[in-house]
Amino acid sequence: MTKRNGAQALMKTLVDAGVEVCFSNPGTSEMHFVAALDSEPKMRAVLALFEGVATGAADGYGRMADKPAATLLHLGCGLGNGLANLHNARKGKTPIINIVGDHATYHVKYDAQLQSDIETVARNVSPEFVRTSTSTDALCQDAADAITSARTYPNKVSTLILPADVSWGEGAKPATVAAIPEAPVAADEVVGEIAKAIQSGKKTALLLGGRALREPSLMAAAKIAAKHGVKLFAETFPTRIERGEGLPPVERIAYLAEMVGVQLADIKHLITVDAKAPVSFFAYPGKKSYLVPDGCQLHELASPEQDALASLNKLVDALGAGDSQPVLQHAARAGRPKGKLTAEKVCKAVGHFLPDNAIIMDEAITSGLMLNKMTEGSPRHDMLTLTGGAIGQGLPNAIGAAVACPERPVIALIGDGTAMYTNQALWTMAAENLNVTSIIFNNASYSVLNIELERVGAESIGEKAKSQLDLKGAALNFAQLAQSMGVHGVRVSSAEEFNKALQYALQHDGPNLIEVMVPESLNGTKRKVLPWVLKSLPGLPLSLTRALKKKIAP
Repeated sequence: MTKRNGAQALMKTLVDAGVEVCFSNPGTSEMHFVAALDSEPKMRAVLALFEGVATGAADGYGRMADKPAATLLHLGCGLGNGLANLHNARKGKTPIINIVGDHATYHVKYDAQLQSDIETVARNVSPEFVRTSTSTDALCQDAADAITSARTYPNKVSTLILPADVSWGEGAKPATVAAIPEAPVAADEVVGEIAKAIQSGKKTALLLGGRALREPSLMAAAKIAAKHGVKLFAETFPTRIERGEGLPPVERIAYLAEMVGVQLADIKHLITVDAKAPVSFFAYPGKKSYLVPDGCQLHELASPEQDALASLNKLVDALGAGDSQPVLQHAARAGRPKGKLTAEKVCKAVGHFLPDNAIIMDEAITSGLMLNKMTEGSPRHDMLTLTGGAIGQGLPNAIGAAVACPERPVIALIGDGTAMYTNQALWTMAAENLNVTSIIFNNASYSVLNIELERVGAESIGEKAKSQLDLKGAALNFAQLAQSMGVHGVRVSSAEEFNKALQYALQHDGPNLIEVMVPESLNGTKRKVLPWVLKSLPGLPLSLTRALKKKIAP
């Protein structure tokens, strides 16, 4: 057997278990791991210039590859810089092997400048598995245990802390990862109870999340819906939802609690499948946090620990819905927009030009309110969303998706405020020559906070308060920023210019950025803003969006 140091044996353990990509931002304590990359040809190393890009890329990769990538972060401070996107990954139940370097074990007692309590920090984002490897002999088994934990339903972030001397120690042997246990299926009595609820004749809905938003599960749910008139909902911010022509239409639960009340008003039985009961994103004075209506009975068909597809199929059998013909989306294309550019017209153009088998990363915040509507019936695509609410996810997620699926075009729709959190991602896109089209909505505002300021009941909103939501103080130019990092970047201000730029980006390999100059989506007074938002939330019934069509039409 080849003699290996700890880092080399760890590398072999990772790739033998199918962990073949490492998104890294290393430092001195990780240098033996960096050197070990040369010992393993199956491991792809992708450099990020900021830890939040590395962790967000690992999240995007895991969502699309359905297996974990590794990160490599430098000590507790590096982990701290990557926490926001690890938080999003945890909320999205994404598998990640989060490797954090540490000082040599004998160096810890000296409390050097970068010394910190890494385990305490890591538990915020990987509460199920945090382990500091204390010896070279134990390292590879620790890694194998981390991989097993990350890949067990529900998938999760596993953090392995790697002291420098454990990494450089000699004589390590790779370990074999244990078989991943099969996820359990809903119990007979649970399926029977839910079948009775559906057959009761009362209005019933399925709330789908996680893996229940993949095609096989969607089809099973749609068979139930077709036979018994069940409404299909998706969680507000899906980790990954398969959409488009030939798939069942699913209405996403709205972001605003006021609108959720409208969506669920008549539902008497709400059945969750790999999803939580809906709750308000924030607490608001005088408003409910728990959004299941009074008088509505909540049922859980499958928890995140269970097999959503097998549980849905079991319910299909119990209801005799196997031969039902599900309602599917017909092929449709949004019209080609014209004239002055708005956020709605950008979404319309995306729907018009969307290529087959694309991946859409949606972190457009307010500017993307019409994206779901404008891509209904489009060619098949996957959509990734902001699962944990920590902005700065979109550009890094797009990196990971493109690495996981190099044959598929990736389109990232990003707000200007959130783009500034992880703009270093553009450099990695260029360095790796990834087929990512980044669309940055430049409205010079944290637009969503205008309405949040109103909804929390803040009084006497003056110029100082307004200035905290305004990005006009120093002009941002994302096209120039992209060019400075090797990405083809253009700025557009008309629908015709955007149409041309989007076509160019989709026809040329490598990364492209389109900066769209649009007015604020949410501005004005309380009487004007709130109704606008309530009518334009994604996936709502046509009656609630009809008024907006006049704004979107050329």
